[in-house]
Amino acid sequence: MKPTKTLRSDAIKTGPDRAPARAMLRATGLSDSDIAKPMIGVVHTWSNISPCNLNLRELAEHASAGIRAAGGTPIEFNTIAVTDGIAMGTTGMRASLVSREVIADSIELAVNGHCLDAVLVLCGCDKTIPAAAMALARMNIPGLALYGGSIAHGTLAGRHITIQEVFEAVGAHGAGKLDDAGLLQVEKSACPGAGACGGQFTANTMAMALSMLGISPMGANDVPAIHKGKPAEAERCGRLAVELTKAGQNSRRFITKDGLWNAAIACSASGGSTNAVLHFLAIAHAAEVP
Repeated sequence: MKPTKTLRSDAIKTGPDRAPARAMLRATGLSDSDIAKPMIGVVHTWSNISPCNLNLRELAEHASAGIRAAGGTPIEFNTIAVTDGIAMGTTGMRASLVSREVIADSIELAVNGHCLDAVLVLCGCDKTIPAAAMALARMNIPGLALYGGSIAHGTLAGRHITIQEVFEAVGAHGAGKLDDAGLLQVEKSACPGAGACGGQFTANTMAMALSMLGISPMGANDVPAIHKGKPAEAERCGRLAVELTKAGQNSRRFITKDGLWNAAIACSASGGSTNAVLHFLAIAHAAEVP
């Protein structure tokens, strides 16, 4: 495939009439060289309300380094996240699926509004991951997504535990089999830091699905959130975003009927979340795949 001769971002930065726009770009610290390069969006769903997205702002720095190394200019922004693990069981859960649309909309608006050449989406929880794929499918520009990674296990009484054990402890407490102190001990031990829920729930299911779909590079999403190898995966994704841009390979090259079928098979084979059905349909619709 021949490299792209012109850039989408030329619309905002090329020619005498774009001098005011270039003046504003210079105010952010960009040089002539920076402005001339492909402008790659680095969008993340960083938030400190939950561990799921807690490491994404740091990963964005490594992704940006990869973009610069490959000859691009990173343009960073963020969007919202609603965390199911906190919202469920409350009226806040009504906002969860809606948030998927808002996240996809905001990515699309910011990237198209600034005529960026490509986008790398860093995502971390249930609705942010399919939202990333939906935005890429709608815009059909070069881009990819990187999952922030799964959380490490906690330890209690020499045993590995995850958020799953906290849910089970709530049931045991309600049945009178665990006292308040025991429940608190489980609660304090299960989640040691950054990363999405440690189980084949929606986040890990959709992260795996995006790898099978081709929207995430194989292996990148498998690296846990706090693993020492995660920054290198972010940098690799930054480089890939520039490579995809230079090759002119748009997102719908990967988001196809066959790709979605592969993702669905992987979800079924791994015992993944049935929420994947809702998200595959939405991604397919965004990509205009029947």
